[in-house]
Amino acid sequence: MLKEKLQPFIDRYNEITQQLSTPEIASDIKKMTTLSKEQSDLEPIVKKAKEYIEIIEAIEENKQMLSDPEFGELAKEELNELEPKVTELEEEIKILMLPKDPNDDKNIYLEIRAGTGGDESALFVEDLFKMYARYADKQGWKVEIVSSSEGTAGGYKELIALIKGEKVYSKLKFEGGTHRVQRVPQTETQGRVHTSAVTVAIIPEVEDVEVDIKPSDIKMDVYRSSGCGGQSVNTTDSAVRLTHIPTGIVVAIQDEKSQHKNRDKAMKILKSRVYEAMMKEQLKETEANRKLQVGSGDRSEKIRTYNYPQSRITDHRIGLTIYALDDVMNNGRLDLVIDPLIAHHQAEALKEAEA
Repeated sequence: MLKEKLQPFIDRYNEITQQLSTPEIASDIKKMTTLSKEQSDLEPIVKKAKEYIEIIEAIEENKQMLSDPEFGELAKEELNELEPKVTELEEEIKILMLPKDPNDDKNIYLEIRAGTGGDESALFVEDLFKMYARYADKQGWKVEIVSSSEGTAGGYKELIALIKGEKVYSKLKFEGGTHRVQRVPQTETQGRVHTSAVTVAIIPEVEDVEVDIKPSDIKMDVYRSSGCGGQSVNTTDSAVRLTHIPTGIVVAIQDEKSQHKNRDKAMKILKSRVYEAMMKEQLKETEANRKLQVGSGDRSEKIRTYNYPQSRITDHRIGLTIYALDDVMNNGRLDLVIDPLIAHHQAEALKEAEA
């Protein structure tokens, strides 16, 4: 019975609450942080569990009063209100009880690269980044551009940003893949609609303890930074290229004037990419692997289409179509696409769990 399955969650929540009030835990910052995090994770399911148990008990009480001549009719009315709530709560609780993705609480590196479409593709990289930045702002997250390479006619050939905040990965993990745009480019003189594509990768940020990279496994090259068109940005060899020899993963950073700062940035991104490669080996069925997300950059591998003439966004994985392109792109309403995606994946996970 679901009620019995929920009791351990409540017991553990109460146990943590009691521990947090003790002087021993109050003086141990690390332990207190760990327990507070666990309690925060338990809070949603415990809240629903208490509500569910309260309704179940109220239903039992009303059933016992059905034959009562004085309160029987009132009990029947109460049952008609309470019983539909049970089914609704059971579904919500089942989703909350699904195993958590270990990366859900992590910050992420958002990597956007121009694919098919030349200059127009580079311009759309910038548009997509602004879309994610506006959404992040609504979520209360912080966005920091780590590395970028400008396009010849504006926009970016490549942009890497670090997004920090609460449960960033859990919200954005399904954004990886090829995003296709259909619109009239600024350079088009005859008003024809062009199709371009960019690739997006969502990579969880990792702590040093989660991935161990030996210094002997890294090859570092330094070179002179250069900007759009080849003009020199720096007269010293400040740009850094790190190659992880076992996996062949390469990270190049040239945004900072300091070689040391560029190396630090490159190392953090490299560790995250290596971690993701490890996750790919361990959990091949998950969508959190970069190769699956990015593909070749060809627009035929699209996961989503942004059609400007019709103000339409289509997510091809779940057959979602909405006519709110301006709201999504310019007003940060990416939740109109993300929330249905998350709901779909939760429903699929629920089916697997019940199979």
